[in-house]
Amino acid sequence: MAQQAIAVSGARLGRPVGAAGGGDRTVCGVVLLLPAGEPVSARGPSPLAYAGVRPLARSLAAAGRDEGLVAHVVRYRGRGWNGTDARLAADAKWAADEVVRRYGDVPVCLAGMDMGGRAALHAADHAAVNSVLAVAPWLPDDDVAAAAEPVKQLAGRQVLIVHGTNDERTDPELSYRLAERAKKANRDTCRFEVHSDGHSLRQHRPEVLALAADFVLGALFGRGYARPVADALAAPPPLGLRMPLASGFGHALRR
Repeated sequence: MAQQAIAVSGARLGRPVGAAGGGDRTVCGVVLLLPAGEPVSARGPSPLAYAGVRPLARSLAAAGRDEGLVAHVVRYRGRGWNGTDARLAADAKWAADEVVRRYGDVPVCLAGMDMGGRAALHAADHAAVNSVLAVAPWLPDDDVAAAAEPVKQLAGRQVLIVHGTNDERTDPELSYRLAERAKKANRDTCRFEVHSDGHSLRQHRPEVLALAADFVLGALFGRGYARPVADALAAPPPLGLRMPLASGFGHALRR
């Protein structure tokens, strides 16, 4: 146990966004935002990566204000995954521990972008985590390494992967293959494709934010999912893993 505490020393939660900021509001659920990273690096955490997930944190906190949702951006010890050390995943698990310490027995969603998406998927077996949102996740492109990516830890969790079809930084086909394997271990897995969009999903940002909010609030608080999300979760592969994110999602598509 002492070694584990040393291993994650330096990781911390960013300032709360949402319910906890209101002082007298009760926190009923937490979403942890996991920024991008690098495959191998000894450098400190990236301010740009941290800033990159702040808009999603604010959007989710605003959407879940009435339910008592609070968002935290996880500040890693450094930006490197670093092979079998899987440092970003270890920091994500530490952050879930910290949520339990601060807020008690509340459900947690891990929401990661880029390599933060990989960290979220790896850390899903934490007891407090009931859902995972992976946006344009970075995954190893080596066939052997990709096949070794774990999926059993996703059992019992709600899982949503979102990826742009024109992503030139992280291969959307790799996230599809992972989703195929994950679906066998956990039927509550779905994946949306954002057609013609790139890694940052700028062209369809309102739809992506609405999809993320619909999923997170449904997973954490039992809200009914919008019909496309419910259909994607229920559909067998490949339909539920190549679900197109329709233009206007979040406006006319709710039941």
